[in-house]
Amino acid sequence: MKMTVYDTLRFATLAHKGQYRKYTGEEYITHPIAVADLVEQYMDTVGTFSEEEIQTAIQIALLHDTVEDTETTIETIQKLFGFKVAQGVWFLTKTPAFVGNRAERKHLCEIRLAQAPEIVKIIKTADMFHNSLSIEEHDPKFAVLFKEETASLLTAMDTVDTMGQVANLPK
Repeated sequence: MKMTVYDTLRFATLAHKGQYRKYTGEEYITHPIAVADLVEQYMDTVGTFSEEEIQTAIQIALLHDTVEDTETTIETIQKLFGFKVAQGVWFLTKTPAFVGNRAERKHLCEIRLAQAPEIVKIIKTADMFHNSLSIEEHDPKFAVLFKEETASLLTAMDTVDTMGQVANLPK
C-alpha cells in the first residue's frame, strides 16, 4: 500500500513530537511543513514536474529531518514509503558528527548533494531558505557562517537560481 502525503505528515508529526525549533520555540514539524509548502509551490510554478514527482517531493520534504533528528531509521522510511522517498531522505540526512569537524562534514554533504536527483536539490534549497529566515533574525553572528555554507552548497548543487526563485515565491 502506497503511503499518502497525509500518512507521511502524520508519521513525521509523530516522529518529531516533543521537538521544538531552536530559535522560535515552534513545534519542529512546522519546519518540514514549511519546506514541503515551498517545494510544492516552486514545482507548481516551474510547471515541468508530474503530479507524482510533486507528491514524492512533498513526502521527502516532510521526512527530511526524521533520520537525523529522531529515532527513525532510513530502513523504516524505505519500508513505509518506498525506495524513492528513502533515497531522497538519505541524500538530505547530515553526515554524522563522528566523521569529522563541521567543515569536513559540510564538504562531504556538498559531494553527496551535488550528485542528488533534481528534486532532492530543490528540497535542500527550500530547507536552507527556510532555516535562513530564523537564523538571520535570531543569530546574526552564526548567520554569517550559515550564508557562506549555503552559498558553497548552492554552487555545488548548481541551484543558485533556484534559491532566488524560492526566495521570491509569493508569501
